[in-house]
Amino acid sequence: MANAYDVVVVGGGPGGYVAAIRASQLGLKTACIEAKHLGGICLNWGCIPTKSLLRNAEIWETVQHAEEYGLKFDNVSFDFTRIIERSRGIADRMSKGVAFLFKKYNVDHIEAYGKLLTKNTVGTFDPDGKKIGEVEAKHIILATGARPRSIPGIEIDREKIISYFEAMSLKKRPERMIVLGAGAIGVEFAYFYNTLGTQVTIVEMLDHLLPIEDEEVSKELERSFRKKKMTLKTGHKVEAIETTKNGVKVKVSSSKGEEMLEGDVALMAVGVQGNVENIGLEKLGVELDRGYIKVDEFYRTNVDGVYAIGDVVGPPWLAHVASAEGITCVEAIAGKHPAPINYENIPGCTYCQPQVASVGLTEKKAKELGYEVKIGKFPFSASGKAVAAGHPEGFVKMIFDAKYGELLGTHIIGSEATELIAEAALGRTLETTEHEIIKTVHAHPTLSEALMEAAAVAYGESVNF
Repeated sequence: MANAYDVVVVGGGPGGYVAAIRASQLGLKTACIEAKHLGGICLNWGCIPTKSLLRNAEIWETVQHAEEYGLKFDNVSFDFTRIIERSRGIADRMSKGVAFLFKKYNVDHIEAYGKLLTKNTVGTFDPDGKKIGEVEAKHIILATGARPRSIPGIEIDREKIISYFEAMSLKKRPERMIVLGAGAIGVEFAYFYNTLGTQVTIVEMLDHLLPIEDEEVSKELERSFRKKKMTLKTGHKVEAIETTKNGVKVKVSSSKGEEMLEGDVALMAVGVQGNVENIGLEKLGVELDRGYIKVDEFYRTNVDGVYAIGDVVGPPWLAHVASAEGITCVEAIAGKHPAPINYENIPGCTYCQPQVASVGLTEKKAKELGYEVKIGKFPFSASGKAVAAGHPEGFVKMIFDAKYGELLGTHIIGSEATELIAEAALGRTLETTEHEIIKTVHAHPTLSEALMEAAAVAYGESVNF
């Protein structure tokens, strides 16, 4: 029987919808099976709506310091319900944008749940599990994403022990919130709710907030969060959670002993797990590795014609990684011979204030790998643009190989860190050196000058710090 499609993508998130569009652009007849919302978690419950919430928090925080800008307001307040509604409206708009792109690029959207039946057949099912039909394809790409993970033995009840889904759509602002986990999701929601007046306590098992970031950046963020009156319990392990009539009690332990924390809600932000269940992997013998689908550098599984991309293949769980994997996967299918993704050059971004962004090696990792390093740090307090904008907090830190001048890593904490990091990522793609960065004329006054200045500091050439 002839295949109905060249490519069928199961899942319409930032990996799936991008893969589907790129496949169609390359002349492959393509369908995307997505039951809920086009755009997946990112557009509907992750990247985009959280940025809306965080923008509201930034504006409110600025208003609180209006007199520093020579501005005065009377009786200023916020409407929590409208803040949430704005976020949901933006998510809906972005999801409709993906539907428009599917029509523009002739991608068929099949509104159903997909499950592998054979290596060339996907069954489609309704929300109750009733079979609707079958779709055939030469190539099937699994992009089923991931879902919030919980601490073993603790159930997310979605009322008092919540995930980011509920944190984004609460009807009422909680007075007290305990955030379990200090990765990007945890610190972003901690910042949002703290700014709107919630008493926030962050519990993190490791020694620092954002444990994968450079330690100096983590310490700077901790200083900032403490100034915002957040309670930080780093180096603390969650032992148990009890829901009560009025909220939650969280028992935590550290080297100093045990203590009980109380709050209205506890936000579980300890990571995600891949959606590998009920998609037909066992029947076909698709290989897993630690709960994620095992793939090669072009996202081929061990079953011919079956591929996987995005969160379901494991970390880093980032939308831009899923999109890049989707493009690489379909370009390989189409015979375009793409270069494999360099996972050592993936920018990571956290959108609290101050923002945090990084790419490449941390100082600790570079030294562990045997590099002799040169390090340049330039504070935003020495940046005219940052001071003028009222955001002198934070710094740029650049790490170079002392032998060849290669840029090994860049770490930024500051108000626009997530925008600035692109220069460093591009520089690493082009294998730039400190000389090229220092000699590239940067516009003045801009925040981006701080990268040039950090490189100059590393080599004793800075004239502004």
